[in-house]
Amino acid sequence: MEKILLEVQQSEEAQRIDKLLTLKIEKLSRNFIQGLFENESIKVNDKFVKSKYKVKVGDKIEVDIPEAEELRVEPEDIPLNIIYEDEDVVVINKPQGMVVHPAPGNYNGTLVNALLYHCKDLSGINGVIRPGIVHRIDKDTSGVLVVAKNDNAHNHLAAQFKEHSIKREYYALVEGRIKKEGGVINAPIGRHVNDRLKFAVVKEGKHAVTHYEVLEVYGGYSLVKCRLETGRTHQIRVHMSFIGHPLVGDTVYGLKKQKMAQTGQVLHAKTLGFIHPKTNEYIEFDSELPENFKRLLEKLRKI
Repeated sequence: MEKILLEVQQSEEAQRIDKLLTLKIEKLSRNFIQGLFENESIKVNDKFVKSKYKVKVGDKIEVDIPEAEELRVEPEDIPLNIIYEDEDVVVINKPQGMVVHPAPGNYNGTLVNALLYHCKDLSGINGVIRPGIVHRIDKDTSGVLVVAKNDNAHNHLAAQFKEHSIKREYYALVEGRIKKEGGVINAPIGRHVNDRLKFAVVKEGKHAVTHYEVLEVYGGYSLVKCRLETGRTHQIRVHMSFIGHPLVGDTVYGLKKQKMAQTGQVLHAKTLGFIHPKTNEYIEFDSELPENFKRLLEKLRKI
């Protein structure tokens, strides 16, 4: 068991202890820290406290982190929409609501669980939790992504992602009428200064560029096509919010009270193009907008 000892400084006074620990111990997620409180693994001045406890200057915090359990991800017979498959790669059209890979507290029902059932081989570069996963899209983002079936394919694809040579286009429904036909958002993205679970445009962030094109404009909404030049976490969601047009359904970076009832952001990874790791030929895949996305657009066109 690992033990971490901390003492609260003047600048940290009156913060909730769970938020403080998320900032101070970056290797632990907030969900994991919440679990430590539930298991009475966190003390302040030798007494167990709740996650909402507000710290005081001089408080001595003791965090006991249990030994990591051996992780085992089980194959599950979950239907997959496979666009293309060969001995090196499999291209999937992921539905909205499916998590790409397991994480603490969520080891079932993910794309990886489904892949382990449907594929005999997946690259092992990312270990037990993320076999074959070269890139990700958010749980509530639907659309196309490629999975590597062996290490050679994984390395080849990973190099293309690093070089930003892979074509990735998304369709997004955003708040407000965008008056321009399109534009380029060149703004660095990093962790939010006040909320480590979020990302934001920050001066010290990583280089991030999104190209967008307005496809349709409705009453108070716009349909845009976004092409990623870089691939930062939540990039489209952060960038569109940054220019004042957050994604419909995005309660993290957009409107807290949504005008339309949506489960998650209206964002679809529509096109993916890359050099095949074995043939060295460029191949491109396109996925149809999901039915809920199409129905929403049809509704807006009638307004």
